[in-house]
Amino acid sequence: MSHIASILPEPAQVIFSDEQAIRAAHTVAGLALSEAVIRDRERLYPLEALSLFSRSGLGSISVPRAFGGGGLSYRTVAEVFRIISAADPSLGQIPQNHFGIIQFLLDEGSPQQQQTLFTAVVEGQRLGNGGPEKNTRHSREVLARLHSTEQGLRLSGEKFYSTGALFAHIVVTSAIDDRGQAVMTFVPRLAPGLDIIDDWSGIGQRTTASGTVRLQEVAVDAGLVIPLPAVDKPSLRGPVSQLIQAAIDAGIARGAFDEACEFVRQHSRPWIDAGVERNADDPHLQADIGRVYVELSAADALLRRAARTLDGIDVASLNAESAARASIAVAEAKVLTTQVALKASEKLLEWGGSRATLSEHGLDRHWRNARTHTLHDPVRWKYHAIGNYYLNGIFPARHAWI
Repeated sequence: MSHIASILPEPAQVIFSDEQAIRAAHTVAGLALSEAVIRDRERLYPLEALSLFSRSGLGSISVPRAFGGGGLSYRTVAEVFRIISAADPSLGQIPQNHFGIIQFLLDEGSPQQQQTLFTAVVEGQRLGNGGPEKNTRHSREVLARLHSTEQGLRLSGEKFYSTGALFAHIVVTSAIDDRGQAVMTFVPRLAPGLDIIDDWSGIGQRTTASGTVRLQEVAVDAGLVIPLPAVDKPSLRGPVSQLIQAAIDAGIARGAFDEACEFVRQHSRPWIDAGVERNADDPHLQADIGRVYVELSAADALLRRAARTLDGIDVASLNAESAARASIAVAEAKVLTTQVALKASEKLLEWGGSRATLSEHGLDRHWRNARTHTLHDPVRWKYHAIGNYYLNGIFPARHAWI
């Protein structure tokens, strides 16, 4: 068990403009990039950069101004994640569920729950994901139980893929209550009976600590239990969560592309048949880099378009059609960001040649991060959802993965 998140939340600013948020993201990214290779190699957590992320106010940019937050656009949220993930996608992934939970609260929380939890977020507290169950048929099956006792509600279960929980102040996880209703619970990170096991061993995204959360008769505040919505209720939780996923992948692609160009210019040797002094002057290499850049630009454009689609939806009149439109727009972006993250990170090694594989450069981290993060949800089902929507007018399923 680790006690990394046992510190009290640090005072946080509130960001009220898109420009301020982008500047803050670049500052966090600059700090994160400086030792990204070392952290990946030695599994050192980006604690300093994560602290700066929270202190600067980035954690509350999507909280409505009525609750003291920045109330900024989804486009800005996506750009913040893209910028930070280009420097260190593990740092980008740590707060991804924090923002997904904020959206869940916007969709499902009562005014009092929103006030309580959004106030905590604005003050600098981080929300961490309790994760799905580890050994179930699929990620939506819930085995954890919330039951009533003479002492109050108690929560027991074991979760995995708990990204952000180790660094959180509030751990958020699903359970089944005594009535058989699926609910979301909000538990203080240091609650007795809540243990976070630092056992994430993925080949990529190595410093997200996406391991196990173990809950043994953990006391739960009944006022902070929120029923999960019916599957047919229109919601933006899925598209918002997926927009952030796509932004992280776009960041991975940009980070890999930028480092590839720098490595080609500074460290790689030209192929003997190219007849050039510098690898950067090889016309075949130039063309290949151009092709990947076009794909990267297309992915970024679809990401921005998806965010604009979300920003253009009137939440007060959200219906099945507008929710589906949002999900499909984000799915289209997710397809391309996945493809270009994998391609740019693999091409980096090809363009750099054999010396690009030397561990001292740490260039393999880009592909490992891309391959790991893009496994979050299969792109083949994005294609299916997109095709079924345009061909047959069928709306996609509603959950956090679409």
